[in-house]
Amino acid sequence: MFRRAFLSGLFYRRGLPLVDNNAAVRRFYRRMERAVVRCVPWESKLTISFTLDGSHKHMLRDQTEELGKVLARISNSIIKARGKGKKAKASKAGEAAADVSEEPVVRLYFNGDFVSEDSLNSDAWQDGAELQVGETRYKIERNPPTFTTAELPASLLAGFPVCPKLEVEFGDLKDSTFTWYKESSPNAHAPGQDGCWVEAGNERVFIPSNLDIGLRLKLKCTPGNESRYGVAKELVSPGTVEAGPGVCTFDNRHMYTKKVTDASTVRVVSYNILADIYAQTELSKTVLYPYCAPYALELDYRQSLIKKELSGYNADIICLQEVDKGAFSDSLSPALDAFGMDGVFRIKEKQHEGLATFYRRSKFKLIGQHDIMLSEALMKDAVHSMLLEKVSSNPTLKEKVVQRSTTLQVTVLQSLSDPSKTVCVGNTHLYWHPKGGNVRLIQMAVALKHLKQVSEEHPGTLLFCGDFNSTPSSGLFQLLSQGSLPEDHSDWASNGPEELIQMELLSPFQLTSACGEPAYTNYVGGFHGCLDYIFMEPEALQVEQVIPLPSHQEVTTYQALPSVSHPSDHIALVCDLNWK
Repeated sequence: MFRRAFLSGLFYRRGLPLVDNNAAVRRFYRRMERAVVRCVPWESKLTISFTLDGSHKHMLRDQTEELGKVLARISNSIIKARGKGKKAKASKAGEAAADVSEEPVVRLYFNGDFVSEDSLNSDAWQDGAELQVGETRYKIERNPPTFTTAELPASLLAGFPVCPKLEVEFGDLKDSTFTWYKESSPNAHAPGQDGCWVEAGNERVFIPSNLDIGLRLKLKCTPGNESRYGVAKELVSPGTVEAGPGVCTFDNRHMYTKKVTDASTVRVVSYNILADIYAQTELSKTVLYPYCAPYALELDYRQSLIKKELSGYNADIICLQEVDKGAFSDSLSPALDAFGMDGVFRIKEKQHEGLATFYRRSKFKLIGQHDIMLSEALMKDAVHSMLLEKVSSNPTLKEKVVQRSTTLQVTVLQSLSDPSKTVCVGNTHLYWHPKGGNVRLIQMAVALKHLKQVSEEHPGTLLFCGDFNSTPSSGLFQLLSQGSLPEDHSDWASNGPEELIQMELLSPFQLTSACGEPAYTNYVGGFHGCLDYIFMEPEALQVEQVIPLPSHQEVTTYQALPSVSHPSDHIALVCDLNWK
């Protein structure tokens, strides 16, 4: 904020007052346009953006440059533009071009004073200042709320939420305004024609109906903060609203999750959402999921279903696996943010997908992140030295373990209603191979040690979610649910004697599977079984309800998963847990 004493060094009063009987002044006050200046202390440049004679100007200048150089640049650009226009007209008329060298008035004012041209840009372009360019006057808005990203999704389905990707600087989306429009009739939209739009909604998220099929959508969004609004943006959808798939596998499940739970309950979701990099392979299309319609494997289509499914659960904590990096930043994060959730992402090394954990910001705050790559932790963290020594006794097994990029995402959340309640949320996706039970046991041994370390640093309760690629009959499930695994368990020899080691494993936690042992959480053409779990500590939490999984008829309507009505080959686990 400028103080008057400081301003006196930058501004000086004209000898003659600006009064209404001056014709030039009346012309000066005829129009007031908007000029936006972005100037932040951590950058050496500032930007000045305004529209002049129908042309958008965007100037990038040094903050330490003198104001006079910027004003001269604006003046010269006007003279140059006018010269080109005069020459073009004269050429058409066969006449000589008129002299256009007269310099336009370009000045900057603040509180009625001229700003000294030797002022530095960083000091001169203040909020509320006025720029005169010829007979046009601009009100300077310094660092107003501004959308740095504003995009509509490519896929629009009737009955499914349309969640724009929006990022705002110097503002907050909760203080911004949104107005949705739809075409008055199919193909009514044409550039420059505003009469073809009909207002349809005023929320951040819009859900088109079947009546909107074949119509484009438009969003007018205005960024804001607690004190003002910035420049509005208008976004027109690249395509039209298409028909949705009708009834989806999760629609009946949403009947149990219509409202957000109260402070005594935590609703948890764990879901492998099938990464696009796996869904789009030739193997997936011809061998793994040949029964699935090709369009239903497309990322945009599946993301529309995933966003509706997740938003309808009204969850407090969501753990996702196989999350494409782009899907997190461009789709899931903007969508779930609109529904009150913040998220963190951990990509797998050497992969384009990873793990995401979302939490309801009205109920939790993030107080810690302790993610690790399991193989790296095994090799480098001294706490795993005894395990590493045992694994190193079999070089073949060690090499297989070390090559894996399997990751453990650990997110520590604190309850806002009761800060004494802390939740350590583990999220993982273990090695996939059917004969990899021995590798998964080693990965789990590393994970449990790490989770114990984190829980000692942040005392509270543990939620351990993910795709463990292990059935209830596995040694891994026995280790987690019973607390120990004997050295002679058959899973140590899951891939034959060449990878065999024998060791007893102990869990530092007493855990139970909150959703029990479903018949299956993964259902594809060649396999179905329970691979996904939400493990909890029963001494701190108790199960209030487990949201029923889709019926077998729903799952197999289109033979198997994924399908036009279900976006993944896995099924989400959803449960409500009460604090004890």
